[in-house]
Amino acid sequence: MPVEERLTEIAELPTTPGYAHAVTVTGRLAFVSGQVAVDAQGCVVGVDDLAAQTRQALSNLHHVMLRFGADWSDVVKFTWFVLDAREVQTIRDVRDEILRPALGNVPNPASTLVQVAALFGPDFLVEVEAVVAIPGDPSDV
Repeated sequence: MPVEERLTEIAELPTTPGYAHAVTVTGRLAFVSGQVAVDAQGCVVGVDDLAAQTRQALSNLHHVMLRFGADWSDVVKFTWFVLDAREVQTIRDVRDEILRPALGNVPNPASTLVQVAALFGPDFLVEVEAVVAIPGDPSDV
């Protein structure tokens, strides 16, 4: 597996609320573009519903990862863009609902959350991008 370590405890830093300070990997990486809450037809899912939008954005991200043979355990880092950072607990709850079954007791990936003035469409509340470690032998490219 390309993800080698998820660093969650550093004596000089506070405990993280559900993410790793750093993740080490070997092999190839995929940098997955930001995903928003659109369905296969390009229609917005969950207007005014952050939890529904987070679920759909993560579902879209997962579809991209699967094309590389990767899964949630291969995510190195998430970057979240939100309109209201005060709603971070909703994002954490949905993230954990989706990732916990795949990760078990393994810590979550590294993560950054940024509040932005707007996303590319007026109905979007969240966007998520990821760095993903591609499983398999790098020489199989």
